[in-house]
Amino acid sequence: MTGNGPPPAVEPPAIDIVRLDAPDDQGAIPLETGPAPDHLSTGFPPVENWFSFGGRTMVRNVSGATLTPFLPDGEEANGTAVVIAAGGGYLIESMETEAWAQARWLAARGVAAFVLKYRLQPTPVDDSEFRTALIERFAAAAANAASMTPSDVPPFMIDDAAAAMRLVRERAAAWSIDPRRIGYLGFSAGAMIGLALAERDGKDAAPAFLAAIYPSMARRPVRADPPPLFAAMAADDQLYGRQGYGLIEGWRAAGGSVELHVYARGGHGFGMGTLGTTSTGFMPAFHAWLECDGWLGTGR
Repeated sequence: MTGNGPPPAVEPPAIDIVRLDAPDDQGAIPLETGPAPDHLSTGFPPVENWFSFGGRTMVRNVSGATLTPFLPDGEEANGTAVVIAAGGGYLIESMETEAWAQARWLAARGVAAFVLKYRLQPTPVDDSEFRTALIERFAAAAANAASMTPSDVPPFMIDDAAAAMRLVRERAAAWSIDPRRIGYLGFSAGAMIGLALAERDGKDAAPAFLAAIYPSMARRPVRADPPPLFAAMAADDQLYGRQGYGLIEGWRAAGGSVELHVYARGGHGFGMGTLGTTSTGFMPAFHAWLECDGWLGTGR
């Protein structure tokens, strides 16, 4: 389904940015992919900045990628693992609503979850200048939504996702994980990174299954026999709700299995789901898909 006219403008709400202390993340594993190239070519210092925006914990100016394990209790572990990447227009990462919450949810159900904090494009240190840059990025995304594809993803972010997948596979035995059942769950920009990763050669970094939550739905070339895809979005998504579903059509045409959930309401960036809408059912639906397709058992 496509609509007429341009999509509505997408802007962050007119609320204050509240600086936060960096979380005590002693379990984070450096991915050793190097500093973000964009940080090396600008005057912005490569210093992470944690902040709250609309009550959501976020980070910007990430120059060193890390992977943080959220492991299930030994008796509950089922051998499946998921690397999770938050969204944020390649400028920020919404860590609580699009990574940590899902990681805790999956770990409580026996799935080993790994939160990827990937390198970002730099933003101004000054909060007001940063907010202006963020509004401009969201406005550009809304204007160009019809043509946005995974080819727009900065390559170093795909490198980080690949390094995360390889690390989980390398340490699968230590974490009681079946190396054949390591997938990827991404939100918005994080979903675009996952779609781009699935296009790369190299089985050591390829996800066994892929979940893309409110990505660009623009049609794009898809390599033959892509991994099984779970996709979810809201029909009133301010960025991608009027694109149609070319991504899904292309995936199926390439021989890939697809499950698509379109919720009537929820907007863009619903995280665990927007209260009062059926989008709150997306994580249970994702878990049911994993189970029905055999990813949570020994059938694969």
